[in-house]
Amino acid sequence: QAQVVESGGGLVQAGGSLRLSCASSGRTLSTYAMGWFRQAPGKEREFVAAMTWSSGSTYYADSVKGRFTIHRDNAKVAVYLQMNSLRPEDTAIYYCARSTGWRPEITTTRTYDYWGQGTQVTVSS
Repeated sequence: QAQVVESGGGLVQAGGSLRLSCASSGRTLSTYAMGWFRQAPGKEREFVAAMTWSSGSTYYADSVKGRFTIHRDNAKVAVYLQMNSLRPEDTAIYYCARSTGWRPEITTTRTYDYWGQGTQVTVSS
């Protein structure tokens, strides 16, 4: 079993920045990838960014490319999401997730085995 815990959400004005953090326990488990998803009110959960653990390859949703960056702490199972040039449409609950085994589609929720409780990000206009 593993736990995933996010932190770093908050309220920011449009154009501002936030940095989300995510740490996962259970280091004896394998890690295929860590990802970030978000869910706005009335909408489905959507992919934001992900990183494969062995290669460090990164993946981004088109809506955040060039503004968000995912990076990791090599000493532990932890990832960070640096969010710049935030827009009101980025407002959502952001979830971090961990995948312990390879799946063919890293951008889908079914790839991930463990999820955090989420952290609220609100961008005011």
